[in-house]
Amino acid sequence: QVQLVESGGGLVQTGGSLRVSCAASGRFFSISAMGWYRQAPGKQRDLVATITYGGIPTYTDSVKGRFTISRDNAKNTVYLQMNSLKPEDTAVYYCWGRSPFEDEYWGQGTQVTVSQ
Repeated sequence: QVQLVESGGGLVQTGGSLRVSCAASGRFFSISAMGWYRQAPGKQRDLVATITYGGIPTYTDSVKGRFTISRDNAKNTVYLQMNSLKPEDTAVYYCWGRSPFEDEYWGQGTQVTVSQ
């Protein structure tokens, strides 16, 4: 059993920065890839960024150059540094993890709101 708990969301003005964090607990050694998805009101949940256990990141095109994903394996934590935020980044951000056996885990979500 793995639990993912997000923190760090909030309200920021356009152009501002936020960092969200996700701490894994439980059988954390069973998580390989981790990442972030987001879901805006009335829209589907979309991939934002992922990172392998070895630290190789991938990003959706809309956040490249603005967001940085990182992880601290010793702390079982993944981070998403979000810079140059835009109103269209407003969404609930969900932490995601996947085991080597393709089991998937989700956090409860944290709200990020970017005001005009």
